[in-house]
Amino acid sequence: MAGQATYDLVLHKDADPTTSGVAICGFSTVGMVGVIAASHVISQLKLNQLGTVLNSEFPAMALVHHEVPKHPVRVYQGGGVGVFTAEVRFGPERDVLFANTVLEWFTKGGFDQLIIIDGVARENMDDRDDSLYGVSSSPAGRDKLKKSGIEPVRQGIVAGIAGYLIAEGDRLGLDVTAILADCNPMYPDARAAALAVEAVSDLTGIDIPLSSLLEDARKIEDSVREVFENSQTMLPAPDDEIDPSFG
Repeated sequence: MAGQATYDLVLHKDADPTTSGVAICGFSTVGMVGVIAASHVISQLKLNQLGTVLNSEFPAMALVHHEVPKHPVRVYQGGGVGVFTAEVRFGPERDVLFANTVLEWFTKGGFDQLIIIDGVARENMDDRDDSLYGVSSSPAGRDKLKKSGIEPVRQGIVAGIAGYLIAEGDRLGLDVTAILADCNPMYPDARAAALAVEAVSDLTGIDIPLSSLLEDARKIEDSVREVFENSQTMLPAPDDEIDPSFG
């Protein structure tokens, strides 16, 4: 990672940045799949916050969870698992810097493999087939995807942080895998996040309970459905006649 620009990872007092095992990262991108999945892993595995990622250009804010204020970009570790998460959405111009920061945390932490969880926008919004795709930088990673029944991306482009990380994994000889969940880009898709977390469990052998995340998915879907139905009743009826200016 020498010469690559990164953001500053500021560790908490007495925090040990070294570990081994699995590193997971999730960002606030399409359908919020990555950040929902990362938050679920943190809570279910009861990981401790290791530090925060800081930069003077980040928006000045605190995210409050259970009365505790936190910076939006954080790192957690414990029990051979590390999680890097960002709970606010940053512009694509920051993708390379974030990706390099993840790589520096991954390599200095001594992890064995990195898994990125991200969403891909579903082409047909009426279709809920819960598709999942995977790409890995290593032969071992590709073999794990195949054994887990995850559809490989054979041709195409993986954009953003996930794409940069798997490409750098190939260049640097690192075991980096992207799990891409088909999702609805219009709202936080917790069901797609649950599918991705289940895939992480299959790939790593780590037991990550899903019941609470599936319950969240039902609540989100019910809420969105209610908003949609209410909006339909509030909208004016379409005109029966066609405006001749568009004829």
